[in-house]
Amino acid sequence: MASSMMEYPKIVSQEEWLAARENLLAQEKQLTHQRDAMAAARRRMPWLAVDKQYEFDGPNGKASLLDLFEGRRQLIVYRAFYEPGVLGWPDHACRGCSLGADQVSHLSHLNARDTTLVYASRAPQPDIQRLKARMGWRMPWYTITDTWDKDFGVDQWHGHNVFIREGDNIFRTYFINNRGDEAMGSVWSYLDLTALGRQETWEDSPAGYPQSQPYTWWNWHDLYNAKSAPDQNWVEVIEDADAAFRKRQAAEQQNTGSCCSTETHS
Repeated sequence: MASSMMEYPKIVSQEEWLAARENLLAQEKQLTHQRDAMAAARRRMPWLAVDKQYEFDGPNGKASLLDLFEGRRQLIVYRAFYEPGVLGWPDHACRGCSLGADQVSHLSHLNARDTTLVYASRAPQPDIQRLKARMGWRMPWYTITDTWDKDFGVDQWHGHNVFIREGDNIFRTYFINNRGDEAMGSVWSYLDLTALGRQETWEDSPAGYPQSQPYTWWNWHDLYNAKSAPDQNWVEVIEDADAAFRKRQAAEQQNTGSCCSTETHS
C-alpha cells in the first residue's frame, strides 16, 4: 500500500523521461571514470612490507599468511565477525558480515586473475565449517589465532585487507572498511582494490604490470585453466561480433542445434 505521506516524482512523457535518463547517464559515466581513476591511484599506492609471522587455523590445519595466498600472487582477506559475543553466535555470524558473504560471486573468476579471497574470524574451525554448510558459502575461511586482526585494523570492526607477494615476501597494498565494504562481492569490485587491478589493457597501470585484452580471459566458472589459451571462438566474438554471428548463422544452416551451439551434429 502506498503511503499518503510519500512525495512522488512528477509523471512525464516518454521524450521527457528519455531526456532525464540521458542527463543522469552522463553523470553516471563521469562517476565510472572517477572510479577508474581511483582504482588507478590504488595501483600506485606504496607497499608496506609484512615482516611479522602470523598463524591461522584452517580446514587443513595450521596456515601462515603466505599459505592463504594458495600459490596466487594477490590475496584479499575479509575480517568477518563470527565468534562468542557476536549477535547470532553460534548459529550465525554478524548480520552485516553475513549479508556481505551472500554477495560474494564465484571465486574462480578472481582466481583466474591470480587473486585469492578468504574470510577470517576468531571462531574455531568446526563452527566455521558448520556455518558455511548451513549458509551455502564457499570461500576459504580461516581462524585468527594471534594479533593479526589487531595489527591490520580489524579487531573491532570488519574490513578488507589486500596483499601482494613477491616470492615469499608479502606486502600490504590497500585496506577498506565501513561503507567501503558495501560494494564488495563482484569480481570487479575486488580486482579494483588490488595492486594489479583487472589486468586489462585499457587500464591506467604502471609500466610492466600484467595486462591482457579485455573480455578474452573470461570463461565459464567450471572451465578455467590457467595454462590454457583463450578459446578462439570467444576471441572471434570479442574481435568482431558481427562476423562471428554470420559465421554461426552459416554453421546453423548446415547443422542442427541451438543458437549457442558450436558443435557439429550428425
